[in-house]
Amino acid sequence: MPVLALVTAVLVVAFEQLVQWRYGATGLIGLALLTVGLKAKSPSVSSAGAVLLALLVAGPAL
Repeated sequence: MPVLALVTAVLVVAFEQLVQWRYGATGLIGLALLTVGLKAKSPSVSSAGAVLLALLVAGPAL
């Protein structure tokens, strides 16, 4: 099982780096809000993170 935990940790860190590279600090904040909200079972915090990430992914409406 330690190998599975290591692989999972590497994938999580890689995903966080990808989000930060693509969407900057705002994307990292959105991902952190989503993660903290899910772990704390707080729908308002996780929703705020999800909305922030959705706005970043959607980009400006032209």
